[in-house]
Amino acid sequence: MATKTQFVCSNCGHTEPKWLGRCPDCGEWSTFVEEVREDKKAASFAARAANARASKQASGATVMLREVQTGRESGRIDTGVGELNRVLGGGIVPGSMVLVGGEPGVGKSTLLLQVMGHLGEGCLMVSGEESTRQVALSAKRLGVEKAGFRVLSETDVDVIDATILEERPKVVVVDSIQTLYSPELTGAPGGVGQVRETAARLMRLAKAEGIAVVLVGHVTKEGSIAGPRVLEHMVDTVLQFEGDRYQSFRILRALKNRFGSTNEVGVFEMTGTGMVEVEDPSAFFLSRREGGTPPGVVTVCLLEGTRPMLVEIESLVAPSPLAVPRRVANGIEVGRVNMLCAVLGRRAGLVLGDQDVYVNVTGGVRVEEPAADLGVALAIASALRDRPVGVGVACFGEVGLTGDVRFVSGGPRRINELIKLGFGRIIMPEGAPEGPHGAGRGDARNGRAKEVTVAEVKTLEEAVGGALN
Repeated sequence: MATKTQFVCSNCGHTEPKWLGRCPDCGEWSTFVEEVREDKKAASFAARAANARASKQASGATVMLREVQTGRESGRIDTGVGELNRVLGGGIVPGSMVLVGGEPGVGKSTLLLQVMGHLGEGCLMVSGEESTRQVALSAKRLGVEKAGFRVLSETDVDVIDATILEERPKVVVVDSIQTLYSPELTGAPGGVGQVRETAARLMRLAKAEGIAVVLVGHVTKEGSIAGPRVLEHMVDTVLQFEGDRYQSFRILRALKNRFGSTNEVGVFEMTGTGMVEVEDPSAFFLSRREGGTPPGVVTVCLLEGTRPMLVEIESLVAPSPLAVPRRVANGIEVGRVNMLCAVLGRRAGLVLGDQDVYVNVTGGVRVEEPAADLGVALAIASALRDRPVGVGVACFGEVGLTGDVRFVSGGPRRINELIKLGFGRIIMPEGAPEGPHGAGRGDARNGRAKEVTVAEVKTLEEAVGGALN
């Protein structure tokens, strides 16, 4: 059979007969790669119609939606790791396909080895990057070498399919999808066509046999999962491992989840014996300073899904020797910092036009929630005036362009978390509703939290004045 050459976009999977500098579908530059495929002659419409009428399998059997047996939530597979179950929505759904991405060394294989140690004989690991001996050494270090799960060191997807059908495990872990290849294609492993084809083969197997498949994916230097974007569309769940290799903690987020929420996060600590769950991330991320809080440091209560989490935001403001002052942010979008600097200058009367502003979220946490706006603004104001916000002060709230402090959801849970950790003063937006059973601001007036003061503010200028005066 003859072969033909086509060019495939590595970002979206769009195909063209010739190379183009820019993809007409997704607009990315220099993403087309060459791919050689077999040229299958298309039959005429009449021939295809005749074959369809003659074939007994030309059409599929339909069913009434109300007759489909969906099962119960208890049908999920428990991974044995509470933080992972939280992010997945209760466990792994049988027949689903999960993609786990992260930088090298962040702990993807370590966490999955611990999951397989819990599942035992019902799990099969397909290792395309390590030999069985290397996997055994890693399992021994984690203490799961006697768990009973099986290991296959193979990259040929045909062999992997046959092995899965013969072994019929409950969960299959593939490390990694970029190492697999299909003999039907001529491209090298990791190419656009190979990644798309091997993932599609495993997806069809997972849906047909009810076997959960977990794929490990590499990431690019930009932080996105390597391979065509269509890979993320094919799978049911996309999990992203975040963390600095120089820090001991790791954060697991769900970028996509067809069977649960994408707002939950799991927090782990990397140790010599594997990934350890952090059940109280608020206390984990807060620094223990003696002698009070220095200027430019503010504690903010974030809400990741249903879990309140406290982080510290640091800021440094210094006179700039440049015509255009620098705005540097780590852990938060620099555009957000620029906006807050403009609001502070226009609405709160702070002069930042000739100052370099640096903002850092301690611990390497990436903050996206708007509730951190008030904390970032107060940290910048505290650093500019060289005046601390005080001991035991925390805040949360979204800042608008008009300078008003807006209400954010989950106020009662945030307040209860701050009270539990011993904060004596909480700065929050005015008019936040209380919980359904009196939880929230009422808790600050009774019981163990009688000494807690809740300061409700309307504007950013009022918040700055109340925090620094």
